[in-house]
Amino acid sequence: EVQLVESGGGLVQAGGSLRLSCATSKFSLDDFVIGWFRQVPGKEHEAIVCINNSKGSVAYADSVKGRFTVSSDYAKNTVYLQMNNLKSEDTAVYHCAADWIVATSACTSGMPFRGKGTMVIVSS
Repeated sequence: EVQLVESGGGLVQAGGSLRLSCATSKFSLDDFVIGWFRQVPGKEHEAIVCINNSKGSVAYADSVKGRFTVSSDYAKNTVYLQMNNLKSEDTAVYHCAADWIVATSACTSGMPFRGKGTMVIVSS
């Protein structure tokens, strides 16, 4: 069974930083396409980062480009999302999701494996 567990959320002032973690189960990060998503109540579920480690590709949404950076630790089977220069509009529940790399090359809301999420609150 594939499990994803996020951590690292919290309360931060605007302009501050947080680092989120997405820990996967026993499978290698190269086995998946992994996405970071965020959800604000009443707004659309937004894909902000899509990672395909086997191809060495990372795609960022315009809303976070230049401020958020993703990295991977294969030894820990963990993907990190470094969020800098946070803004109040970044307040959301953040979660990671994944699908087998043989099944997809894109990050979509329908990815079958999804963590429960971690809350990020940015105060202005």
